[in-house]
Amino acid sequence: MFLVQYTADSSRTLNVDSTAMTLPMSDPTAWATAMNNLGMAPLGIAGQPILPDFDPALGMMTGIPPITPMMPGLGIVPPPIPPDMPVVKEIIHCKSCTLFPPNPNLPPPATRERPPGCKTVFVGGLPENGTEQIIVEVFEQCGEIIAIRKSKKNFCHIRFAEEYMVDKALYLSGYRIRLGSSTDKKDTGRLHVDFAQARDDLYEWECKQRMLAREERHRRRMEEERLRPPSPPPVVHYSDHECSIVAEKLKDDSKFSEAVQTLLTWIERGEVNRRSANNFYSMIQSANSHVRRLVNEKAAHEKDMEEAKEKFKQALSGILIQFEQIVAVYHSASKQKAWDHFTKAQRKNISVWCKQAEEIRNIHNDELMGIRREEEMEMSDDEIEETTETKETEESALVSQAEALKEENDSLRWQLDAYRNEVELLKQEQGKAHREDDPNKEQQLKLLQQALQGMQQHLLKVQEEYKRKEAELEKVKDDKLQVEKMLENLKEKESCASRLCASNQDSDYPLEKTLNSSPIKSEREALLVGIISTFLHVHPFGASIEYICSYLHRLDNKICTSDVECLMSRLQHTFKQEMTGVGASLEKRWKFCGFEGLKLT
Repeated sequence: MFLVQYTADSSRTLNVDSTAMTLPMSDPTAWATAMNNLGMAPLGIAGQPILPDFDPALGMMTGIPPITPMMPGLGIVPPPIPPDMPVVKEIIHCKSCTLFPPNPNLPPPATRERPPGCKTVFVGGLPENGTEQIIVEVFEQCGEIIAIRKSKKNFCHIRFAEEYMVDKALYLSGYRIRLGSSTDKKDTGRLHVDFAQARDDLYEWECKQRMLAREERHRRRMEEERLRPPSPPPVVHYSDHECSIVAEKLKDDSKFSEAVQTLLTWIERGEVNRRSANNFYSMIQSANSHVRRLVNEKAAHEKDMEEAKEKFKQALSGILIQFEQIVAVYHSASKQKAWDHFTKAQRKNISVWCKQAEEIRNIHNDELMGIRREEEMEMSDDEIEETTETKETEESALVSQAEALKEENDSLRWQLDAYRNEVELLKQEQGKAHREDDPNKEQQLKLLQQALQGMQQHLLKVQEEYKRKEAELEKVKDDKLQVEKMLENLKEKESCASRLCASNQDSDYPLEKTLNSSPIKSEREALLVGIISTFLHVHPFGASIEYICSYLHRLDNKICTSDVECLMSRLQHTFKQEMTGVGASLEKRWKFCGFEGLKLT
């Protein structure tokens, strides 16, 4: 195998060590002759020159010692070596060929980007007389070869069993190969090994990735199932027996949560019907009885929390007092009377302790102040809520009463429907029952009829009260509309009075009114009129508003096109607008007509 040796100059060399292979040679000097023809010095196993007096200019070498037929062959190729460490490649001897390393001063051979799951390599630069057996002999030490596809153009594709074997094969890129001891060009070549893209490799890689994805999904699913909380126990189906059990559990405080969940599931399943409505009503009534208990428990917990807060506040204030005392001790010790008697180390410790105590005291003081601020904010919120409740109007009170009456009316209707259903059920059961039970059923029917009549009377009273409340609400709304109309009339009277005052002022000052009605309202507009008149007088055929504004922008960038056009339109005796051109070239142009307007006015 290849062994890495580290030398004293921090470089390393590769030694070849494998089972010996025989190298048939007809001429002992043929190997040295081939090396000489290639311009390379014969090297030993460790990379040292065999002949110190080697001259590349000579065509033949004399005095070469005979070569041992037992030469080390190709072993397992080591893993890739980092590029920052120089590697010295050595000659590799095989059974039918010899591999000579490339020049170490040359850059490493270029390779393409590695395809995913690559197990196939491209080998170019093979000798023309190279056979598939020689290719297997060279590359079989890199790993198990699955297939070889050889071309007639001195290249082939080799597919290995594993991906890491491709890296070993790339190590041979750049080597010169020579078949036997021949020096013919057809028996030599320079190997170029590179990654190859094969469909089989890509398919196997995709299959492997899919398998890994399946394993990852399975692992995540198992993890989710392991962390998932256990499913709740199944809820039993409704029956009279189960209903009685749940009703008893609803009365027990310790079993209330379980029972109310069962009741909720039954109602959502649609188990409520005419026959079971009374049972469900009694269970709902039992659940409602726990509201007061829960409110009392909440009040008790709030009381405990307030007491705990008060205790914590008292304890924190006591701790702060003790911290203040400790800090006072440190400050008194820092005064000159006592400070001069301490050593330097003692003074340092006292100052450090004083600083730590002050920091802790400040932290606790901030915490206590935060608690007090929260209490003050809660008190202010309560006061705001109380003031908002006292400011409710009569109209909102009437609306809430009407809504309450609506709800009561709906509940009475539902109760009436329930009693009617019971009456119908009793009538149906009356025909099936025996004659012995007739008196009792008649009494029950009479009682139910009396209850139904009472409910109807109560419903009529509620409806009458509801109508009366609605009439009151309508009356309040009418009053509100009348008040709004009165307010509008008052506003109209105020506006009329202000108009009369304004007209009186106008009659008192007619001169100012005539001055204000002038089309030129400021000195700036007068200047603009003069500049525009001069500009248009120079252009007797007129100019567009954009042309005029572009000239004015040279004088002042703040001039607006719409203001200029409005000013010119007000002065009809000074400027006039005309349409010039035909068809698509039609445009509006302003002209100066001041001299004509002077004659008219």
